[in-house]
Amino acid sequence: MKTDETVRRHARVEVADVLRGFAVMAIILLHSIEHFNFYSFPDTASQPAWLNFTDKAIWNGLFFAFGSKAYGIFALLFGFSFFIQDDNQRMRGNDFRLRFCWRLLCLFIIGQIDAIFFTGEILVLYALVGFILVLTCRLSTKWLIIIGALFILQPISVYQMIRACMDPAYEIVKINSGPYWAATFAAQSEGSFLDIVKVNLWEGQLASLAWAWEHGRLLQTAGLFIFGMLIGRSGWFGKQYIGKWSIVLAAAIMTYFPLTGILNMMPEYVENPNFLTPFKILVGSLTNLCLMLMWVTGILFAYYRTERLSAKLKLLIPYGRMSMTNYVTQGIIGSAIYYNWGLHLQMGITGSLLIGIAIFLVQWAVCRWWFRIHRHGPLEYIWKKATWIW
Repeated sequence: MKTDETVRRHARVEVADVLRGFAVMAIILLHSIEHFNFYSFPDTASQPAWLNFTDKAIWNGLFFAFGSKAYGIFALLFGFSFFIQDDNQRMRGNDFRLRFCWRLLCLFIIGQIDAIFFTGEILVLYALVGFILVLTCRLSTKWLIIIGALFILQPISVYQMIRACMDPAYEIVKINSGPYWAATFAAQSEGSFLDIVKVNLWEGQLASLAWAWEHGRLLQTAGLFIFGMLIGRSGWFGKQYIGKWSIVLAAAIMTYFPLTGILNMMPEYVENPNFLTPFKILVGSLTNLCLMLMWVTGILFAYYRTERLSAKLKLLIPYGRMSMTNYVTQGIIGSAIYYNWGLHLQMGITGSLLIGIAIFLVQWAVCRWWFRIHRHGPLEYIWKKATWIW
């Protein structure tokens, strides 16, 4: 077994922390304007026209810019982090795969704690889907590209589209998640904290996982995990590979616009919902992927090629290093602000964005202070210690 840990390990990749910090910042802004999956807003009829305009502009603008893209970056980095950990252990002569399975179980428990407060959390999904990394990490790069692309291309949606074209009587199978969402909304609106705990750990989890399945996020997450692992294997987050990201950016731009046009045009020509539904999942997930790649390449270019922007982006590093702690505490804070068990604050979209910005700034300030004293964030430290408890 190799013991030279100072040499045989990967150095921390700061740009990955920048990307992670950016993703979690975007997530808190989205969660805040949607009141952490509690879609209860004050009556806008008596609002000034300018406020109605800003509400709509903020909602549409943030979801266009960050909706599914921030989660995509987060998923990509999850696979990247797995590669770093796995390869560090491999270089020391250890096999990390079994321990990573245990690490996923620990993540599942942390996700359950997060789910007590917020039904839309993703850690449980990551803990379940993360096993794909264990199953594929020793495959060749060629096979990883094939398998990752297969997940990204939503094979279930493709199958449903083909069946709908071949058989007019075919109907896609839908999960009736309505009662689960209704139960969570009732608890958020009128329930006590104990009611939230009871509902969120069952109906809330089922609703969240059903949403991920019905909207293609489960398969897309698996694909992004694999491609994040490939980025780690190839070293593409290094400065020397910035030219290759230019190709990625060009491909994303050239793909995004025709896909968006087709996505908007198709309902005018096809009425069959059993074709349109999977079509929208497939093409919608691909357009979100393109925009996510534009964000990633833009941040990489700014970080490596523009000194002034690089200095600004580096401010996100402590926030990214504490991404799990920030993500979980966001859900706790948001639940306490908007749900009935807490303040039950009735706030419009514009005001909710300001609250989200305030939460981010407080968290960011805490992160900067924390890393003056500690090497890891609180939950990051607990997760690491739990990973190596045996």
